[in-house]
Amino acid sequence: MTPTAPARRTGGRSARVRAAVHRAFTELLTERGYGNFAVGDVAERAGVADSSVYRRWGRLDALLMDVLVDRLNTDWPVPDTGGLAGDLREFALNVARGVNGPDALTVLRTVIALLDVEGGEEVRRLFLSQRTGQIEAMLDRARARGERTPEVGDVVDVVMAPMYFRYVFSAGPVDDAYVRKLLERLGVVVF
Repeated sequence: MTPTAPARRTGGRSARVRAAVHRAFTELLTERGYGNFAVGDVAERAGVADSSVYRRWGRLDALLMDVLVDRLNTDWPVPDTGGLAGDLREFALNVARGVNGPDALTVLRTVIALLDVEGGEEVRRLFLSQRTGQIEAMLDRARARGERTPEVGDVVDVVMAPMYFRYVFSAGPVDDAYVRKLLERLGVVVF
């Protein structure tokens, strides 16, 4: 008989601990900035033992990556409206709403700042990989339906990058009107 791995519970206490740790990390990141708090501070704020945080994440950069992945998959899900125009419109509007959230600027600036520290390149790679994977999923569905699609790099360059740049550098609002303008430049979506 082959031993089986124990089943991991996705809810219950484990989910509550993860949510509390994510919230504590994000609050500390906003209040103090990355590098100005330790794993112990996150654990104390979350109301969990240090060992729980160390066992699951080990280091702050690993926790940051987990928070990013969770955010990208939960706050900015991949829509399925039945057509590429609707998918891209909803996706871009979700990203715009997400970057306008209360702690989004702190998280995005931290990703940028971490490029020069140990583990930072992995954070950047993960962020880009998750985001382009979401776009590729929409484009793959559209191709399967026989729709003409742009390249994933074009969506990133024409739609996503300007939104992030504008938001991170406070170069103007990232609102529905701005999203509409970007999508029209891409030549796929008309509101």
